[in-house]
Amino acid sequence: MNRFIDLNADLGEDDSLAGMARDIAIMDVVSSCNIACGGHAGSPDTMRAMLEAAKAKNVSAGAHPSYPDRDNFGRVSMTIDPMDLKGNLLGQVRTIKTIAAEVATRITHLKPHGALYNDAQDNETLADILIEIANMEQLALVGMAGSAVDKRARENGIRIIAEAFIDRRYTPHCRLTPRTEKGAVITDDAERIKQGLALARGNPISTSHNQSKIIQAETLCLHSDSDGAVVTARAMRNALENEGIAVVAPAL
Repeated sequence: MNRFIDLNADLGEDDSLAGMARDIAIMDVVSSCNIACGGHAGSPDTMRAMLEAAKAKNVSAGAHPSYPDRDNFGRVSMTIDPMDLKGNLLGQVRTIKTIAAEVATRITHLKPHGALYNDAQDNETLADILIEIANMEQLALVGMAGSAVDKRARENGIRIIAEAFIDRRYTPHCRLTPRTEKGAVITDDAERIKQGLALARGNPISTSHNQSKIIQAETLCLHSDSDGAVVTARAMRNALENEGIAVVAPAL
């Protein structure tokens, strides 16, 4: 069983007053965050607000780049020239790093968003693009254990942070169930906490086809746009700490 675990959340994706307030509230609970940097969501103003809050609350801040597809919130796979994609993603990462420097904080890691995240787990071309950017920008990389991202990062000496999700159902192949499938998002708070505890303990979880699989994780993700996200975040942290599992950002 892990004695330490990171809790992370994807933030800066909703620029409404309510969305910003929710994200800042979640930072009272999580130990790291991934901030949208323009590909699927986010603006200089939201990036700055999230970075300032993360700095004030001692939350490790990461870049959360995406396919350049705001219309679909980065949740649709794209066919795009690899060099063009690399240039776009690098621009996203450097934009948020510039703003981080302006507020006297730093970006520690890179976690791709949405379809790019999912595609890269089994596509070495996409994985290599992320590895190259992480190497160029001296960032750790967040991805799934046993994936192409994990494999290529280890081969290239890039710090990889294995991630699992408390509010998403997995396939028997240890990948996220597509959001288009019924039950892909776990909406019941008790089920979210149950899965999160199992992941932190290194115990099997039930997949979408009722198989049991162990998903290795150093960090657990909470989606800020899930219903009841702040309540879930607080309940998850309390449950972990009650089990003697400390919530801390990964050592980088």
